[in-house]
Amino acid sequence: MNAKFSLSKEKRDEMVKEIKEYFLRERDEDLGDLSSRLILDFFMDKIAPEFYNQGVYDSYRYANEKIEDLLALQKY
Repeated sequence: MNAKFSLSKEKRDEMVKEIKEYFLRERDEDLGDLSSRLILDFFMDKIAPEFYNQGVYDSYRYANEKIEDLLALQKY
């Protein structure tokens, strides 16, 4: 199980189901639960942090732009 990100059992089961369906549909491979969970763990460990960090950076940039907009409200 991933230490950086956690999912509820329901969400984890849903994602495992999605992985299994994807591999069956796109690659005609019938993955079991274990294989699908290992793939999910890999993505959560190696790839999810990049998307998370990008989201943090985008939020930071957005917040800074809005803070700059506040300066335009000053009255002289």
